[in-house]
Amino acid sequence: MNTLKQAKIGQDVTVVKLHGEGAVKRRIMDMGITKGVQVHVRKVAPLGDPIEITVRGYELSLRKADAEMIEVE
Repeated sequence: MNTLKQAKIGQDVTVVKLHGEGAVKRRIMDMGITKGVQVHVRKVAPLGDPIEITVRGYELSLRKADAEMIEVE
């Protein structure tokens, strides 16, 4: 299983599944990250947190903990 946290800078990935429960999963989905959506990894902060991505035409920063819940291919 590959997660968004493991994706490299400049890589385009597709969301396969969202892990997590309740409010956390709902918050990720409200940000536009849903199954089948294309995600481009733009930057990763020097210590790895946060990760900056482009999803549905806008830029978004995610914490490592949230990125680990997003399974990609």
